[in-house]
Amino acid sequence: MPHASDDAAEKPGARDRAPDLENDRERLGDVSTSVQDFAHEQTGYHTSLKARHLQMIAIGGAIGTGLFMGAGGRLHTAGPLLAVSYLICGVFAFFILRALGELVLHRPSSGSFISYAREFYGEKLAFAAGWLYLLNWGMVAIVDSTAVALYVHYWSAFDVVPQWLLALVALVVVVGLNLVSVRLFGEMEFWFSIIKVAALVAFLLIGIVVLAAGWETDQGPTGLQMLSENGGFSPEGVLPAVIVMQGVVFAYASIELIGTAAGETENPAKLVPRAVNSVILRIGVFYVGSVLLLALLLPYTVYRAGESPFVTFFTHISGPEIGAIAGSAMNFVVITAAISGLNAGLYSTGRVFHSLAASGAAPKVAGLMSRRGVPVAGILFTAGFALIGVLLNLAVPDDAFEIVLNMSALGIIAAWATIILCQLRLRSWALQGRIVRPSFRLFGAPFTSYLTLAFLASVIVLMAFDYPTGTWTVGTLIVIVPALIGGWFLARRRISEVQALRRGANFTPEPTETSDSA
Repeated sequence: MPHASDDAAEKPGARDRAPDLENDRERLGDVSTSVQDFAHEQTGYHTSLKARHLQMIAIGGAIGTGLFMGAGGRLHTAGPLLAVSYLICGVFAFFILRALGELVLHRPSSGSFISYAREFYGEKLAFAAGWLYLLNWGMVAIVDSTAVALYVHYWSAFDVVPQWLLALVALVVVVGLNLVSVRLFGEMEFWFSIIKVAALVAFLLIGIVVLAAGWETDQGPTGLQMLSENGGFSPEGVLPAVIVMQGVVFAYASIELIGTAAGETENPAKLVPRAVNSVILRIGVFYVGSVLLLALLLPYTVYRAGESPFVTFFTHISGPEIGAIAGSAMNFVVITAAISGLNAGLYSTGRVFHSLAASGAAPKVAGLMSRRGVPVAGILFTAGFALIGVLLNLAVPDDAFEIVLNMSALGIIAAWATIILCQLRLRSWALQGRIVRPSFRLFGAPFTSYLTLAFLASVIVLMAFDYPTGTWTVGTLIVIVPALIGGWFLARRRISEVQALRRGANFTPEPTETSDSA
């Protein structure tokens, strides 16, 4: 049942604002935005997600192919010190989640940080962050559909099926399920997360038993002796661990999905803090714990890019026969992680498109909702964008994955930076007495806020020096920035009209011959 009126009445902090600010209009950017009225963005959504869904969305967002597949190559490059890289990135990911949680408790919104950017900075930042985020998830949809096709080809029985067809089937199935209802999305993410967590728990238990029993692998003894015989904890030095950090950070991509899901969750004020706080423990156990165990069980040089490190472990500890079985099981888990990423991307972009359409920053049709509260048009647009990935799989199947993998990086950095910037503005407004700051906060702010922004900037710098892939990725800003500026000039007229209509003001469009219409 739509709940826009409920949101409007029960927004955290709305009743506590000073009376003389109730009708205040703040000039933010060059579009006048009401500081308190964003309930219209929630019109049509259903609060169908429950506690277990939100918990598993939080967990699933922090566990993906970045661990199941990406850890192998990075462990080979950086050695056991990779665990510290995951820990550092995990701490900053947690800071971002705490900042997002603070914003959610201020005002739950399915538009997430796009809506908060609109509230605290105006339409320019919301426009830029929203379209960059859509670019990110469009690329992720291509990556994940391609990944599903690549991983299915692990089984020789599927060799006769073209890679592009497997990618298309994965896309069509997930799109179809996303169009049904948000409840079905929540159920899918719940079970995807269960599979991922169960696989990691099984590995951790088996790895601990192997260490405790002192069993050997075909590479020699396990435990601390494994480290001492292979160069210690930092055999390659600190620099490789720093360099791989620009890839490690994206292992946590999609943690911000919890902010989007909060807008369709029952009792977000109670459930969001619990879900956010649970993430740091899981980062410590699943990421840091898994990497440390992998380093204690086999020489770090045995792991390699393109193969799950967990498959590598089972192959060396049990022989090729058991290793093949374990490899198939882990390949299933990796496929699950890729489908989960595709599922989350379609869910998120549908809501972002709806938020942009609500402000006039996207075509009006993008705000189309189904009777079940699903932003159909936004999901279908992302699916159409992902079809580019199907064409890439048809034209260049060997390179499709790498072509788009790094393109998604800029969007996620922009999203996380926007979250922190909005948290800083929320804190500033609270100090001015304009709003009441939620009790659930990013601790240590503003120090931790600025530290996180500095960390994100350092990731961009590391990417720029990662020639050629990272350098070219950052170089795409030469195209992206002018495109965003041009898009803003094309859209701002419509944005102004929508804002004026929402305020109930008489709006007279500017003459078409002015430069503003360009």
